[in-house]
Amino acid sequence: MSIDSSGNNTSGKNTSATDRIDSSDFRSIIRNKIPLMDVRAPIEFEKGAFEQSINQPLMNNDEREQVGLCYKNKGQAAAITLGNSLVSGQSKASRMAQWQDFVRENPQGYLYCFRGGLRSQTVQRWLKESGLNYPLITGGYKALRQFLLNELEQLALHPFTILAGNTGCGKTPFLAHCTNSLDLEGAAGHRGSSFGGFVSTQSNQITFENKLAEQYIRGNYSLDQRLILEDEGRQIGSVHLPESLRNAMTLAPLVVIEESLDYRLEQIYQEYIIKMTGQYQAAYGIEQGFLAFSEYLKQGLFKVRKRLGTERYGQLNEIQSAALIHQRNSQQQNGQLHYHFDWLKPLLSEYYDPMYQYQLGLKAERIVFRGNNAQCLAYLQQIQ
Repeated sequence: MSIDSSGNNTSGKNTSATDRIDSSDFRSIIRNKIPLMDVRAPIEFEKGAFEQSINQPLMNNDEREQVGLCYKNKGQAAAITLGNSLVSGQSKASRMAQWQDFVRENPQGYLYCFRGGLRSQTVQRWLKESGLNYPLITGGYKALRQFLLNELEQLALHPFTILAGNTGCGKTPFLAHCTNSLDLEGAAGHRGSSFGGFVSTQSNQITFENKLAEQYIRGNYSLDQRLILEDEGRQIGSVHLPESLRNAMTLAPLVVIEESLDYRLEQIYQEYIIKMTGQYQAAYGIEQGFLAFSEYLKQGLFKVRKRLGTERYGQLNEIQSAALIHQRNSQQQNGQLHYHFDWLKPLLSEYYDPMYQYQLGLKAERIVFRGNNAQCLAYLQQIQ
């Protein structure tokens, strides 16, 4: 074995062209969700990866750090020697077994490291010595990531229609009925509001960009095709829109969904109370899940306390706390949970609606259509 920190293949064997796949096939890999084996360390994988990739590292985080420090302080030869000793014996055998299982289960897949150099070549060579030929991605993660960034720039060149509307009017579900739409919030793993988080951790910036580009590629849109996006600010939770896309969205025409307050309250109740309670309890169990859900609601209200003012925040916080007590009792008795309407309704009418209407007023000259969900869908289908 040779772990060469320079990224060179030191085995004395050449990697043939048939053992590699280059950028000409990246689109097919993403569009068809071809399985990818990422042999980078877990810490690298967590910073950014691809939807169809699985982390099966050559070196764990500690081993990678040791080899890196050794290379910095003692040079390449010493780092190679250390790497050889760290990934050997039982550690090598257990990792080999995982790689072999992945290859057998995903014979159409590929492997990669950061730049398509040493780590992927080492794993590829070991697999070949065990009788399994598996291709690697030329340029590795870095090349595939750059391909996705280029696709985001291409995305920004499309004509857009922006879907707007007050909180709770159903913009995100609406997009599912449009074949030419992209789900920005789905890629971000966040719904954009103070209550917008999910049980799972939100995507980081790199993963958000990767997911959005992957979604765009799988749509297989022609460059002149008009795409529908939900009206978003610069930020969606903790991530931000690519600047080129954001700039294009600020110039696009708007279609505004208008629904009654009662309609919107029911949508919010189902999305943020019923569904989120179920998701937290599925993740953490009935009791701990309800406690986690309660904290999620409390934190959501706390985030807008300055806009509400101290007195009004205190009032709504008390109503929300009472609603949570009623909810817990109602769950035990299989009763109704509509006590939450007592704080949701003023939160919409006093905070979210005025704020959104002000923002929409700044874009009034771009509005081309207003109507309820059915009317807006008919309009978009007509102009598509």
